[in-house]
Amino acid sequence: MEKLKRIFAVDLGATSGRTVLGALEGDQLTMQELTRFDNPIIQTGGHFYWDIYALYNQIITALKLAVEQGYEIQSIGIDTWGCDFALVGSDGGLLRNPLSYRDPHTNGMMDDYFANVMERDEVYRLTGIQLMPFNSLFQLHAMRKAQNSALAAAEKILFMPDALAYMLTGQAVCEYTEASTSQILDPYTHDLNERLLESVGLKRSQFGRMVIPGTVIGSVTEEIRQITGVGDIPVVAVAGHDTASAVAAVPASDARFAYLSSGTWSLMGVELSHPLIGDESYSENLTNEGGVDNTTLFLKNICGMWIYERCRKEFTEKKSHGELIAEAMQVEAFRSIIEPDDASFANPPSMTEAICNYCRKTGQPVPQTPAEFCRCIFESLALRYREVLGTLKRLSPVQIDVLHIIGGGSLNDCMSQFTANSCDITVLAGPQEATAIGNIMLQAKAAGMVKDVWDMRRVIGQNTSPKQFRPQDQAVWDNAFARYLQICRA
Repeated sequence: MEKLKRIFAVDLGATSGRTVLGALEGDQLTMQELTRFDNPIIQTGGHFYWDIYALYNQIITALKLAVEQGYEIQSIGIDTWGCDFALVGSDGGLLRNPLSYRDPHTNGMMDDYFANVMERDEVYRLTGIQLMPFNSLFQLHAMRKAQNSALAAAEKILFMPDALAYMLTGQAVCEYTEASTSQILDPYTHDLNERLLESVGLKRSQFGRMVIPGTVIGSVTEEIRQITGVGDIPVVAVAGHDTASAVAAVPASDARFAYLSSGTWSLMGVELSHPLIGDESYSENLTNEGGVDNTTLFLKNICGMWIYERCRKEFTEKKSHGELIAEAMQVEAFRSIIEPDDASFANPPSMTEAICNYCRKTGQPVPQTPAEFCRCIFESLALRYREVLGTLKRLSPVQIDVLHIIGGGSLNDCMSQFTANSCDITVLAGPQEATAIGNIMLQAKAAGMVKDVWDMRRVIGQNTSPKQFRPQDQAVWDNAFARYLQICRA
């Protein structure tokens, strides 16, 4: 019996991961989730780490399962969140589990870097990247100041998807879209900036060769073949940054769109043919990240469903998303409003208490029930989206006619309608699996099955049906936005 050929996608988020099998036959795209698993942050010794060995083992387990179920794997692609990296020693082994971007070791380090190494506006001019404390540049600065022994011994520094690909192939690369999140990449030369590397005591040779999405990194090692039973299959550098893979899967027919990749983070932006780096983008702290086919993702990172998920873990009575959303729709609208990107919501011991403190500080009613917390979070996010979309409309050379919401957040109909209402724009929600779809389609591109990102989107559009939301209650949301600005921008 002939085995079923499948593309193998590894999609790792900051709270969970999954493996997905995909097939493209003509214009027919099929997908099935193979495994799903948690990706917890490990706290020890005053630091927060990712367990890269556990993630590797999840990939191995899924590959074995695929073989056992009779599938022939054609290729493997890995996407992850941005900024974080692993360190490799001179003997080729990993030196330590990677630090998480939520580790407190970067507290104050961004300002320290600006005060003692290079000025803030100069860093932005060189990279076009939103200045955030957990960007790789400031992580490296913090590690250097702390005399981190693993960094001192590092022969190679590999961003997360590249580190996992290295564990599968033995080949060290630096995938372009993932590297673009680091605040070390030059968006014009498409390579790492040596001046910024030198500022944290590093050399270009400590990073792998730069590769673009759709490049074959190498084949899996003989060890992997023996452990899993797979053949001599290639590992493909997809858009290693999950946002870039997700945006590549936006089912748009033309360039007049904005996107909102909604998950732990919300990333709202537009796709441009070139970086947009100037005084206004600097003052608004907008970012120019790498996209597929030499595009630039001009966007803003917004604290997304992280706030909701953290609150949900604290609620005493455990309820489904649907139950919480339904209850939230029954309580008073705009009772309390927060600024989702306020520093107090980054990683507090208690998210519900952080929200309560913010409301007390700003003279608002304090949420008392899970429904009130959820309503506050959803409405506040929608109002923040309106603020960011207004900035994008003002600065972008591309006309924005529609907003595509992709990722897990696209399943939240309440949030999609709130966003349409707040932003006064038609919202198309879906696909939920955008990141995995982009990952699979970029592997298909590497195999010559599709030509470019627009050919990918044509196929994706034929295989997905986004849900449409039109704006409603405009006067109500206009008043709420004025109140949001008064509270959050006071």
